[in-house]
Amino acid sequence: MKVFTVPMRLLTAVVIDEAAENVKKSLLSLGVLDFIKVSHLALDQSNKLTHESVDEQLSQYTTLRSRLETLFQQGQLQLPPIENLDPTKVKPLDIAKIDTTVDKLSQELSSIREQQRHISQSKLRLEEMLRYLNENKLQYLDLRIGKCEHSDEQTLENRLSSMAHILLKEQQWEEYILLTFKRDRQQVNPVVESLNWIESPLAERNKEAFTLVEKELALRLENLEEENRVLHEKIKNTIGKKEGELAKIWADLKLHELLSQITSNFSLTRNTVIFSGWVPASNSEKLENAIQKASRERCVIEWTDTANIPREKIPVAVEDVPLLRPFQKIVDNYSTPEYGTINPTPFVALSYLAMFGLMFADAGQGVVIFLIGLLGKRYYKDKKIEKPMIINPDMYNLFIYLGLASVVSGVIFGSYFGYPLFKALWFNYHEAVVGAQNLGRNVYTILKITIWFGIIIIGLGLILNWINLIRKKDYYKLLMDKNGILGGWIFGCGVWVAFAFVASGYKTLPSGLFMPLAFALPLTILLAKLPLGNYLKKKKNQEVEKKGIGTLVMDIVLEWIVDVLEIFSGFLANTLSFMRVAGLGIAHASLMTAFMEMAGMTKGVFAILILILGNVLVIALEGLSAGIQALRLNYYEFFTKYFTGGGLTYNPIALQSHAGKEIRNRN
Repeated sequence: MKVFTVPMRLLTAVVIDEAAENVKKSLLSLGVLDFIKVSHLALDQSNKLTHESVDEQLSQYTTLRSRLETLFQQGQLQLPPIENLDPTKVKPLDIAKIDTTVDKLSQELSSIREQQRHISQSKLRLEEMLRYLNENKLQYLDLRIGKCEHSDEQTLENRLSSMAHILLKEQQWEEYILLTFKRDRQQVNPVVESLNWIESPLAERNKEAFTLVEKELALRLENLEEENRVLHEKIKNTIGKKEGELAKIWADLKLHELLSQITSNFSLTRNTVIFSGWVPASNSEKLENAIQKASRERCVIEWTDTANIPREKIPVAVEDVPLLRPFQKIVDNYSTPEYGTINPTPFVALSYLAMFGLMFADAGQGVVIFLIGLLGKRYYKDKKIEKPMIINPDMYNLFIYLGLASVVSGVIFGSYFGYPLFKALWFNYHEAVVGAQNLGRNVYTILKITIWFGIIIIGLGLILNWINLIRKKDYYKLLMDKNGILGGWIFGCGVWVAFAFVASGYKTLPSGLFMPLAFALPLTILLAKLPLGNYLKKKKNQEVEKKGIGTLVMDIVLEWIVDVLEIFSGFLANTLSFMRVAGLGIAHASLMTAFMEMAGMTKGVFAILILILGNVLVIALEGLSAGIQALRLNYYEFFTKYFTGGGLTYNPIALQSHAGKEIRNRN
C-alpha cells in the first residue's frame, strides 16, 4: 500500500457549451473530480465569468429526496443502490407532479399517524398507572367504587374520555370501579358529581378493586400494542404498494441533485463552460479521456503542478485498504493528514494492537473478543446502517483484530482465561505479577518492557516526522524543532544515560566526555533557533519584528529555556506515560488472580460461576479500559510526534461510495 497520501492533480477544462450536459453526466459517472470554483483560481478573471443559478432547483431536489427517504424509512424499505444509477438515462423532472404524489401519500398516512399518536399517549398514561400500582405508590392514584344514579357506563366513559382513567363495571358488586390520577381530581370531581355518583361504603373492596384494575390495565396495554402493530403494518403496506414508483422518483431526484451540484461549480462564458477540480493522479488520464469523449474533443484541458499550490489547499485522499478500515476510522476521528505526508493508518494499526495486546494478554479471553467480532460482523453483513451508531460493523472488525492481538500476547505470556494451560513462549505474566519465582522476572520486568515499548513508539514517531519534514523541504524544523533531529538526539542520549544509571544500581552516570558533549552540543545549537528563524523569514521576504540587541538576546534566552524544558520534561513524560500499559496489564492479571482465588474458596457449580462471571467482567471492563488507553497513547504520545493534521478532505461528487479502486472517498 501507499505509505503517503495519494498524489493529486489539478484539472482545469474549457468545454463548448453544447457538450456541457454530456460532460456533466460523464463526470458524475466517473465520480473522481473534487470541484473547486474557477473564480478562486483566477480572481482577476472572475468578473468575466457567469454562473448558472441552480440553488432553488437544488433545494427542491434535496427537500423532495429527503421526504422520500423518510417514507422509505417508515415503510422499512431499502433505498435503491446509488451505485446502480445511470446518469446517461436521466430524464426531465415534473417537480409539481412529484410534489403532488408525495403530498398525497403523506396525507394518506397522516390519519394513520394521528391514530398512532393517540395510542402512544394512551399507552403512556396507562403505563404510568400500572407502574404506580406495581411500585405500590397508591398515593398518586385515586380509586372510586360506586355507581351513578342518572347515567350508564357509556355516558360516564364519554365524560371522562379526555382524562386518563380506567372504568370497570363489577357485576358481582353492581358497582363501577373508577381509577384516575390524583392530579386530575379537579377535572374528575365535577364530572362524577354531575352524574350523582354514590360512593360505596365498603372500604374492604379497595384491595380487590386494585387487583381487578391492574389486570385490566395489562389487558388494555396489550390491546393498544396490538393496535399499534396493526397500524404500523398498514403504513408499511401503504408505502410498499408504491415502492417501485417511489424508488424511480428517488433515483431521478438523486441524479438531478448530483448533476445540479456539478452545474453549480461550472463557470460560463458566451460559448463555453469552464470547470476545475482535483483528481487522484492515477485517475487523471481516465478523466481526461472521458471529458474529450463526452465533448467530442471540443475542449481544452490543462493540468497544474501541485508544487505551485500550497499544501493546505490540496485535498487529501488515502489508499483504501479494507483490512485497515477500522484503524482508518481512528485516524479520521483525530484529523485529516496534511497532503503529501505519511498516512498514519498502518502505523496506528501496529501500535494500537501491540498496546492492547500488552494490556490484555490472555489467549482465552482474546478468542471470546474475536468471536464477538465475527458474530457482530455477520449480524450486520446484509443490514443497511440508517444512522451512525457507537457499535457498528467497523467496530466489530476492530474486535476481531483486538481478539487476535490478545490471543498472540496470551500465548507469548502463557495465559488462558487466567490459567497457564500451556507453557509461555516468553515468561508467565501472572506469576510475575503475583510474585512467584519466574526466572527472576517480576513487576519491574513488565514495567521495563513497556518503557522500552514506549521508547520504540516515540522513536518511530520522530523518524516519521523527519520523513514528513524532508518531503516538505522544511529543513529548519527538521533540525531545530523539539521533534526534529536535535530533539531526537537529546531523547536518544537521555535514554542511554537513564539505562546506564539504572544498570549502575542508581549510583553513577556514564563517565567520560561523551555524555556532557552529547548534551552540550545540541543545546548550544538550539541557541541559534530564533536568529536562524528570523534570517530565513527575511530571506523569504516575510516581515520580522525589529528589536533592540538587549530584547533580542532576552528573547533568545527565554525561547531556549522553554525549548529545553519542553524537550526534557516532554520526552520524559511521554516515555513514562507508557507505564500505563504495564499498569493495565498488571491490573488485568491481578483481577484474574483474585477471581481464581475466590473460586478456589468454593467448590462445584459456585466455583465455575465465579470464574465465568470474573472473565465476563474482566473482558467488559478491562477490555474497554485497554482499548481507551491504547487510543489515548496513540493520540497524545504517538501522533504528537509526527502527525500534521488539518488537511482538506477529498470529496468528489460521485455515485460510488468509493471514488476509485486505489483511493477512498473520505466523507
